[in-house]
Amino acid sequence: MAKESMKARERKRMAMVEKYAEKRAALKAAGDYVGLQKLPRNASPIRVHNRCQLTGRPKGYMRQFGISRINFREMALKGLIPGVKKASW
Repeated sequence: MAKESMKARERKRMAMVEKYAEKRAALKAAGDYVGLQKLPRNASPIRVHNRCQLTGRPKGYMRQFGISRINFREMALKGLIPGVKKASW
């Protein structure tokens, strides 16, 4: 499990990205790079790191499901993810 402070930091970054998205797009379209530099650093979407929604694990993240590979495997074997089953041939 990731520390709660790390999860909170990522949530804060996501909120800031959403807050400044329109302003950032307008500045980018106008070519105003000085204005872009004056925005907060965490307003850049590149600074957001994908984390597991359940545990906050930063590595082994599966975009399609929004969870880490470990949680995905556990949930898939228990049948909690619809449409996913263990391959056998």
